[in-house]
Amino acid sequence: MAGSSTASIADPSLDSGGTIWRITSRRHAGHAYDGEGARLWGGRWNRPGVPIVYCSLTLSLAALEYFVHLEPDLAPSLVAVAADLPAGLAAESLVWRSLPAHWRSYPAPERLQKLGTGWVRSGRSAVLLVPSSVIPHERNVLLNPAHPDFSKIKLHKAEPFSFDPRMWK
Repeated sequence: MAGSSTASIADPSLDSGGTIWRITSRRHAGHAYDGEGARLWGGRWNRPGVPIVYCSLTLSLAALEYFVHLEPDLAPSLVAVAADLPAGLAAESLVWRSLPAHWRSYPAPERLQKLGTGWVRSGRSAVLLVPSSVIPHERNVLLNPAHPDFSKIKLHKAEPFSFDPRMWK
């Protein structure tokens, strides 16, 4: 994938569907899947101006992804919001071995923003699986809220979420 024009491949791992997770502040729970925060500020996989919804395949990975950006004294009231991806929803995947050498660095290399932004603008799929920079052998799920298939994703009600206080020891 490094050096290829698309840098992604079709991913059959979600052929039977599955549940994905996102953690957000309680005040943003109603907008957890609109991609607006990423559109405003950009992220590892998108440039500002391009909406993407950042999710994880497991609640525990979603928690770690949120935790690495958290200041203990500023921890907001949080919620976890699950979503069900329907069976047969087209998905693409990036593997960490195909990414630039320093893809896990912070701030993220601009090449990653170019890859994600290109994926959104191509309109090829509603789902892109990417490696987690926190745990590279696990995957995060990027959603394109502008894709026609995005409406097939079933959102669950937000449920309270909190970190165990021992995480700040």
